[in-house]
Amino acid sequence: MRAFVFPGQGSQKVGMGADLAEASPAAREVFEEVDDALGQNLSQIMREGPDDALTLTENAQPAIMANAIAVLRVLEKEGGLALADKADFVAGHSLGEYTALCAAGAFSLSDTARLLKLRGQAMQAAVPVGVGAMCALLGADIDRAQALADQAAEGEVCAVANDNDPSQVVLSGHKGAIERAIAMVKQFEIKRGVALPVSAPFHCPLMQPAADAMAEALGKMPPSALQIALFANVTASTVTDPAEVSRLLVEQVCGRVRWRESVLAMEDAGVQHFVELGGKVLGPMIGRTVAGANVTSVIGMADIEVIAKEL
Repeated sequence: MRAFVFPGQGSQKVGMGADLAEASPAAREVFEEVDDALGQNLSQIMREGPDDALTLTENAQPAIMANAIAVLRVLEKEGGLALADKADFVAGHSLGEYTALCAAGAFSLSDTARLLKLRGQAMQAAVPVGVGAMCALLGADIDRAQALADQAAEGEVCAVANDNDPSQVVLSGHKGAIERAIAMVKQFEIKRGVALPVSAPFHCPLMQPAADAMAEALGKMPPSALQIALFANVTASTVTDPAEVSRLLVEQVCGRVRWRESVLAMEDAGVQHFVELGGKVLGPMIGRTVAGANVTSVIGMADIEVIAKEL
């Protein structure tokens, strides 16, 4: 069995998608459609930067999605494949869940771009700059990370945002609480705490205004039927019902990204091959979660040609 997986924020970089757009009309069409949907020249920011413009949450989220869908479209159109025939499951990390749903036919490309632009703006607006923060705990399992978060909170929000793999957990919350957590890592036998260069504290209760905004947006742009089952971030289990998909996407804004558990659940479901489209971020996490996992990362034309033959 095979799962196609899609990366989240942090995988963006200036120049992303440029070679693909040059080599393939199918990729160019994706970037043009996203530009039209958003009424902005996002593809130019992806190609040329500046870096701080691409890193802005409201740009990074649709950009990462567009890049991955461009890879998928080239694979489908030039490799002559249909994802529904080759994938047993899809999954995505945080915003990557929207990419996965677009790939599975639940959202059109234009709607996915609009939803992610709005999601980025709502997440940015939910908490004033400087109030929240996030940190990655390296060499931490979920139990130690949770214990650290509980102790560092001191009445503020300090929550596990991403359970990425057995050695990497991300905390999110009030800036003071995150700074305390970083200072206390050694007490919990955690190797290191690293402040993340993010502009808002994602996946924690401080994001409630953004969750409300997404509930409203998804009411106007609800998902259609899925052609492929999705492993959802907040449950680490499969979902195919569009109404349930909508509910889980709202919950996901404040909820924990249970990536490690999702990978283990996919393995339990019989997945032997993980294909990451548009990045090389999830592959290493999957490798640390499932020993000897078969992971293929597909980014450029050469990768697409290889995987098209393999599939």
